[in-house]
Parts: sequence; structure tokens; C-alpha cells
Amino acid sequence: MSLLELFCHVDDFCQQLQGSHPKQLTRKTGQRVRQPSLSDSEIMTIVIHFHQSGYRHFKAYYTDYVQGRLAAEFPRLVSYSRFVTLMSRVVVLLWAYAQFCCGSCSGISFVDSTALRVCTNRRITRHKVFARTAARGQCSLGWFYGFKLHLVINEQGEILAFTLTAGNVDDRKPVPKMVKALFGKLFGDKGYLSQPLFESLLQQGIELITNVRANMKNRLLLLSDKLLLRKRYIIETINDQLKNQSQIEHSRHRSPVNFVINVIAGLLAYMWQPKKPAINWSSHEAKALALLR
Repeated sequence: MSLLELFCHVDDFCQQLQGSHPKQLTRKTGQRVRQPSLSDSEIMTIVIHFHQSGYRHFKAYYTDYVQGRLAAEFPRLVSYSRFVTLMSRVVVLLWAYAQFCCGSCSGISFVDSTALRVCTNRRITRHKVFARTAARGQCSLGWFYGFKLHLVINEQGEILAFTLTAGNVDDRKPVPKMVKALFGKLFGDKGYLSQPLFESLLQQGIELITNVRANMKNRLLLLSDKLLLRKRYIIETINDQLKNQSQIEHSRHRSPVNFVINVIAGLLAYMWQPKKPAINWSSHEAKALALLR
């Protein structure tokens, strides 16, 4: 997607959203209200495009690329420090836009969580930016300090739902709210094993399917479910792309709001990615699934 197409889609969403909600009255505090030179659509476009540009640092992207090459596209550009201040205005719009851009459920979904570290473990006691919001948690790679990003995707690699929690939140806790609009089968790893969660999702019309632990009794699974469980690596591939290409994880944040903006913008950059990781069925697997259907 080009920069122009991205801006047009973002601007159409903002106009539609602002047109459906009446404007609120401004408070008379006696303080001068400074009108921003950049619109919400332009701010959102720049923030999302950063994750598509390949730059590792937002300051270098804004000063070198935006101010240097995109001055004609954004004629009312502001300084870097002013832009960082303006970014906090669009956090709610970005979240709403990300929910709007989520894909559609096909009946086959995968759920997983990934750790978002905000600092190394040696600096936990000295960390101050997220002292009241982040928490220590444990993942397959060990202990970390930060947050968890929970994702639900379909077999085409499209994000269906997402949420952010502290690092010490159980992976199973946000699942019922995330899958309210979904149906069919939900595949997860052993961390989602829970009879109460299984029964709760079954009442919503969703069948939770996971592998069993080594100390548990084996259970019979349909061949199609076994094949789909083997394809669960697709969501781990997406988590890897979000961290290494969209750069949703780094330790340079100076504000919790900007951290949320960075994560959401990275998700949106992935959503607009033309080619996403998808399940490629082999001929034998396709035949087996066709017979089971």
C-alpha cells in the first residue's frame, strides 16, 4: 500500500467517525487552545508509515525521511518534539481504526500471546516509565518485565482481535472477551488448557482445541484438528514479524501513551502488509481435509 492510499483510508475513517459523533463543547479555562497544524489523519498516517519504512528509530525516520522527503506531501509539518506531543491526541483514534481494520472470522482461529519487554531484567528496579503499569511475567524464553500482546488470527494471517495486558496476567484471562464476535474452532498452545475456559467458550459457540501436557491422559482428536494444531506456528511467525519488522518491542519508550501508540501502529502496519503468513496445505493435507468435510 502506498502512502497516498494509506492516508486516504485513514482520512475516510476519521471523517466517518467524527461525522457520527457530535462535537463536544470546549471548556472555558482561560487557557489558550493551540490549534494543531497537522490533522489527526496526517499524524496517524505518519505513525503507521514509520513501521512500513524500515527505519529502526522514529526520530531518525521523522527528521531524515518525513522532513527531508515528504515535505511536499505534508506541507504543515512541525518539529519533532511538537509531533511527539501531538501523537498522544490520536491514541483512541488509532485503537478504533485498528479494530475497524481487523479481518473476518472463517471458523478457524489461532490464539497466542507474546511478551513485550520494556527493559532488561537487570534494570527492573531502576525502571520508572512503566513502574505503575508493567509487571514481571514468564514466557517460554524465561522471565521478563513488561506487557503481553494477545492476538487472535485466522488461517490467512489476518488479525481478528488483540489486546494488551500486564506481563503477569494469565494468557487465558482475556480470551473470552477477545473471541466474542468469533465462531468455529480456536486453536492454542498448552498454556490455554482449562476446563472452565473450554466450557465458557463452548457456550459462545467456540470449540477450544489444544494439545495435552505429558502428565495428562491422551484424548482423541479429529484428524482435521490435529492437522490444524500443527499449523499453529503461523501465529508465532506473525509475532516474530511484529517484533522484528514492525518493531513493536523496544526499550526506548519515555511515555506509556507513546508505547501504546507504537504497538497499535505496528499492528496496523502489519494489517496493511500485502503478503501475510498464511497456511499452505500440502496435497495430502488438502485431500484429508476435503474427505473430512
